[in-house]
Amino acid sequence: MDGTLSLVLLLLFLWCLCSRRMERFELTAPAAFVLLGLLLGEGTGVLDLALPHETVKALAEITLVWVLFTDAARLSFRALRPELGLYVRLLGIGLPLCVGLGALLAAALLPGVSGWSALYVGAALAPTDAALGATMMVNPVVPAKIRRVINVESGLNDGIVTPLVVLALAGVSAAEHTAGPDATGHALVQLAVGTAYGAVLGLAAGWLLRTALRNGWAAEDFAGAGVLALSLLGYTSALAIDGNGFVAAFVAGLAFGTTHGAPPRVLLYVEQSGALLSVLVWLVFGAVLLPDVFAHLTWQAVVYAVLSLTVIRMVPVALCLAGSGLDARTVGFIGWFGPRGLASIIFGLLAVEELTPEGARPVLPVIACTVLLSVLAHGLTSAPLANRYGRAAAGTAGGPTAPAEELRVRGMAAGGLHHRPGRK
Repeated sequence: MDGTLSLVLLLLFLWCLCSRRMERFELTAPAAFVLLGLLLGEGTGVLDLALPHETVKALAEITLVWVLFTDAARLSFRALRPELGLYVRLLGIGLPLCVGLGALLAAALLPGVSGWSALYVGAALAPTDAALGATMMVNPVVPAKIRRVINVESGLNDGIVTPLVVLALAGVSAAEHTAGPDATGHALVQLAVGTAYGAVLGLAAGWLLRTALRNGWAAEDFAGAGVLALSLLGYTSALAIDGNGFVAAFVAGLAFGTTHGAPPRVLLYVEQSGALLSVLVWLVFGAVLLPDVFAHLTWQAVVYAVLSLTVIRMVPVALCLAGSGLDARTVGFIGWFGPRGLASIIFGLLAVEELTPEGARPVLPVIACTVLLSVLAHGLTSAPLANRYGRAAAGTAGGPTAPAEELRVRGMAAGGLHHRPGRK
């Protein structure tokens, strides 16, 4: 085990050394660590990541908590106002349509998947991960408005869809008789408790931090560690009062972000910690989950994965953006750049823990296959499609696109932790 840990730490350090160089080859950290997991795990047996279920569950849960909290907390509602209508369309109309269409096609196409299982598949594969299209997100030829819309959508849709994933898993567990018949009702109560508790905690913590910083009681250098603890506190304390910890962390992040009044670097510590764990999740995905999934992969799962990245994503986006004033080229560009990544993997890992092997076996292959195809497809097309679209957009507008602005791409961008657009 010590040797495995040393190898993982060495891989992280080596990536740090060559991350900038890898940008030239359009190689993102998720793609690199999935590949390393496959080659060093199943391929050669060098990397032994046969982790206990408790360890995998803890890794998935902590990563999801930090991602949900920071995605919500770093949002500036004032900055959202110019494109608020687009966000409402994508998240309030497009996301539910994506979940519904995904569930319907899962029930129709995938063997052994129906009802709650179909809803789980549709919800687990609905959230997007902008980090898989990181080279597009930092490309100044793409209009800043479009990059911002894709980035904000990616930051919010995983938190919005989490309650559906939790509810669907509860429904599947009840159908398997591994949970009581009132499991779905209990899950709804937990979601309500988590929402209310997260809002109170986030508002109170934000006010306390703002007051402490204003009066000189808190040192900014330690504030980041405090916020890191706060994000986990939202999760663990919500569980202690029988609330849903993931929803509590997301809502607490939203409430905290509106009130904390601290400089943006306060959240950097939490963001980088979450980015580090996300790399480990990608490594576990390649070394542990993919080999097992390949053994149960079906042609239906492959077909569904292709549909998930195209029809299930792009049709709802086209419908919800109809009449928004965006041209067809822009709508198609936004529709294509909906990579499936970290959130879908973590939802898959949670299914492994919550369901029996018989319950998880029909749904895991399609989730893993969709994420793998997304890593490859969006990684390969990110730069060329961004350049092509950017040139077309500039030509349509009659001038150059806007210069790159400061956007944070969740998790690991093309070259490292939180690559900042416009800085080469």
